[in-house]
Amino acid sequence: MFPFRNNAEGPPSPGYYPSSRIGSIGFNQGYTNRWGPQHQRLDQGALTIWLDRSSGSGFKSLNPYKSGYFGAAIKLQPGYTAGVITSFYLSNNEEYPGNHDEIDIEFLGTIQDKPYTLQTNVYIRGSGDGNIIGREMRFHLWFDPTQDFHNYAILWNPTEIIFFVDDVPIRRYPRISDVTFPTRDMWVYGSIWDASSWATENGKYRADYNYQPFVGRYNNFKIEGCNANGPASCRPASGSPHGSSGLSSQQYAAMAWVQQNHKVYDYCHDPTRDHTQTPEC
Repeated sequence: MFPFRNNAEGPPSPGYYPSSRIGSIGFNQGYTNRWGPQHQRLDQGALTIWLDRSSGSGFKSLNPYKSGYFGAAIKLQPGYTAGVITSFYLSNNEEYPGNHDEIDIEFLGTIQDKPYTLQTNVYIRGSGDGNIIGREMRFHLWFDPTQDFHNYAILWNPTEIIFFVDDVPIRRYPRISDVTFPTRDMWVYGSIWDASSWATENGKYRADYNYQPFVGRYNNFKIEGCNANGPASCRPASGSPHGSSGLSSQQYAAMAWVQQNHKVYDYCHDPTRDHTQTPEC
């Protein structure tokens, strides 16, 4: 069913597992419903949210953060899910509407027998509003994300953003300048919603509510962050065994394997993009 998976069984070991150093919390310890409460069910700290014709659903962290490691285990719906996005992300769009920052993990729904696309993205100071300047990097995973829960995480500290899948770094976005990096406090969100206009092959396939409900399952929530209202002495999270910025050589090797074998789109290599707007490329 997933022909792209047979180019190896999985990535080389990253040698370091940041998620194992952080305890899990129940949903209510870190989050609350944000919208679509009737499309959200909680069972012993695990969360199910769903989209149907009437509504999707979303949740939001209780606190804003200025940096941190934010993770959740997610299991996606199999079958026809075109047009549907299941997400886990950081944002301050309620604080700065029209001028917000965002760090995204988005699962772009698909059609039967085609893999989900995991899209990572970074928006800075309104680049997701109006004149959209996205920094998308997309992947097809080395496993079927509908079969089981897998851990997905965003690490955001003052020097870098790192996206992890089962503790394997798949993308590192370094802070090259203040203009290209989000520095304002953000909340953590998750949601399932209808993005038919663009989600699946640029809108070619749309959400089909004959297949409703579309379900996203989340558990194993992890937050280790510097609360925006906490002490200035809070030490930002690190994604490497050295406790500093960057990654170990083993982590870089694992990331290189993912990008060589499973990356399907990189905004920096898109000839249709105006790269004067993305100087980090």
